[in-house]
Amino acid sequence: MKPFPIFIFLLFYQISSAQIQDKVDFKQCVAEIYVEPNEKKISGSYHIQFLAVKDVDSIFLDAHNMSFDELKITKDKVYESTEVKIKTIVQNNKLIVKGRFKKDEFYTLEFEYKTNPRQTVYFLGWDDNDPSNDQIWTQGQGKYTSHWLPSLDDMNDKIEFDLNFVLKEDLEVISNGRLLKKDTLPDSKAYVWKFDMQKPMSSYLVAFAIGNFDKEILQSTSGVPIELYHEPRDSSKVEPTYRYTKQIFDFLENEIGVPYPWQNYKQIPVHDFLYAGMENTGATIFSNTFVVDSTAFIDKNYVNVNAHELAHQWFGNMVTEQSGEHHWLHEGFATYYAYLTEKELFGEDYFYWKLYETATSLNNFSKDGNGEALTNPNAGSLTFYEKGAWALVMLRERVGDEAFKEGIRNYLQKFAYQNVTISDFMWEMRKASGMKLMDFEQIWLQDSEFHMDLVENYLLTKSKSLEAYFIIKQTKENSADNLVNAMLNKYWDINKSSHFKRQVVIDFVKDISEEKWVKMVEKEEIKVRQALALSVPKISATLKPVFESMLNDESYVTQEAALFKLWSDFPEDRSNYLEKTSGTIGLPNKNVKLLWLALALATPAYKNEQKRAFYDELSGYTHPKYHFEVRLLAFQYLNNLDAFSDEALKNLINACNHHVWYFKKSCRTFLKGFLKGEGNRDRLKTIYVSLNQQEKEYLDKTLGK
Repeated sequence: MKPFPIFIFLLFYQISSAQIQDKVDFKQCVAEIYVEPNEKKISGSYHIQFLAVKDVDSIFLDAHNMSFDELKITKDKVYESTEVKIKTIVQNNKLIVKGRFKKDEFYTLEFEYKTNPRQTVYFLGWDDNDPSNDQIWTQGQGKYTSHWLPSLDDMNDKIEFDLNFVLKEDLEVISNGRLLKKDTLPDSKAYVWKFDMQKPMSSYLVAFAIGNFDKEILQSTSGVPIELYHEPRDSSKVEPTYRYTKQIFDFLENEIGVPYPWQNYKQIPVHDFLYAGMENTGATIFSNTFVVDSTAFIDKNYVNVNAHELAHQWFGNMVTEQSGEHHWLHEGFATYYAYLTEKELFGEDYFYWKLYETATSLNNFSKDGNGEALTNPNAGSLTFYEKGAWALVMLRERVGDEAFKEGIRNYLQKFAYQNVTISDFMWEMRKASGMKLMDFEQIWLQDSEFHMDLVENYLLTKSKSLEAYFIIKQTKENSADNLVNAMLNKYWDINKSSHFKRQVVIDFVKDISEEKWVKMVEKEEIKVRQALALSVPKISATLKPVFESMLNDESYVTQEAALFKLWSDFPEDRSNYLEKTSGTIGLPNKNVKLLWLALALATPAYKNEQKRAFYDELSGYTHPKYHFEVRLLAFQYLNNLDAFSDEALKNLINACNHHVWYFKKSCRTFLKGFLKGEGNRDRLKTIYVSLNQQEKEYLDKTLGK
């Protein structure tokens, strides 16, 4: 097929750009960045040093939606610097600088810049009346840092970033590197925070977070400072949130065998983060939904994310993929080392059952014809993360612990602060093990199929509880029900694994009598009882006492499931169940509280004089000041009750433009469903005047104007 002329032009431009940048090595960026939250504006004074590797007549930086002033380039000499004659062009979201740059000469590009970032920088809480909610944070993974800081979207040129941040508000500023000092600018009410880095990194790992934070400081056994940030109102949740952090750090440093590669390590929980966490160099930003109390820790904790993002400081940050087909070297490795960390903390049984869980997902994905090779740059998260972790499990099993650790250590040391390919890693593994490993590469890296037979054989040799589970599962497939019952009774009594028992409950809940379940789970661990709460479709009189006792279990997920099913199946006792759970909030998404409010509103005889207060509270949780997970639950319950107030509708329309895509998508679905109701279009027209411009534009589009 003959390409269109414009395609040929763009392709030529991209190839030319890559060739230009191959002739330039950017070394150090020093920038003073002014953050103006009320205007959602970033500006800065910018200096970047580069080396001309070859003679070159132009360079560029990626810079989205930016304006520039006072541009100049100087040739750097030992005793003096001379200005170079240049011409600048801003096009295609790039700052292009034309001039004559000679091989082996150092130059410094300087300029002032301004931007109102359309993405990557998130200004949250500045529009409400609660200053404690004010936050600003970045998420630049991929190639998005250039929306607020001129930089390189290509991760193959690593730069040392030394950034200063100027802010009028007296808030905490956290960024990459070591904080040298916080100053007050002369003749100004502004503050300047000065950070220093010592090693280079890819531009996508540059980040900052600003907010009302306190911190606690730990120190690893090797002496690395670990800063744990939290909002003042969450001081009582610091311990469960960051539980095991020092052990995680010490374990990974020892297991990987290479010292932590950066000056310090900071962890910052932020509001409405797009993902679970992001491994910015030395400064992980993560979702504040992991800020939990000790009860919530049972169902949702930061341990895995904590270990995963820390492992990235070696695998991804210090040693970085060259391109997408090598993404296994980031996510597969971080996932694997996070699982090893959990094995260290929670035991082998936890580890092997977790691997079985991920293998089951991968096998189903593969059997449905969706399997992907780990070398496929367009593969999804399940492949890169979970199949990637399994590849390392099987590689270690193949070469042995000693060779595996030696290969990892040599790989990291040889390619420190560089970019790598899968071939680079496999070469180090071949050298360390003395094995060719061609069959390993074919089966685990290149095949799209997930080899469940190999996985099950591996797990059978590692876990007695999984072996027992496989026996029962095979018996179920091939034998009569009475034999299944006999096998369940036998292995339940002799097996102490809560993971085994939890899975048995989930898979065989219909195969055992209710009387037997009462005896089996009465004194079992929380997760086993929770499995019953989630698996039983309807509560009988026999199971009723067990479910009533679950309202006191130290698990908000169990309490939520038990409350809803008891309320549904025993209408005569609804008021009693609501009284027992009236003070419970639940997980960070307020799962128990929001369910309670919805049930209280739907119970005719329950506290009718307080119904308005219950409704106002439920509707109030749709406000943008709350986390999007709280808002989503509130919208769901209001939708189920068919009870949107005008204020809740305004908040729903606001949410239709939210930066978290799946929350935005869900809210747009709710709005479209609401529009189908009689008279609801007219209701939206009455609140139209109170919307902001962005909200009006979306509503116009939705209404077909």
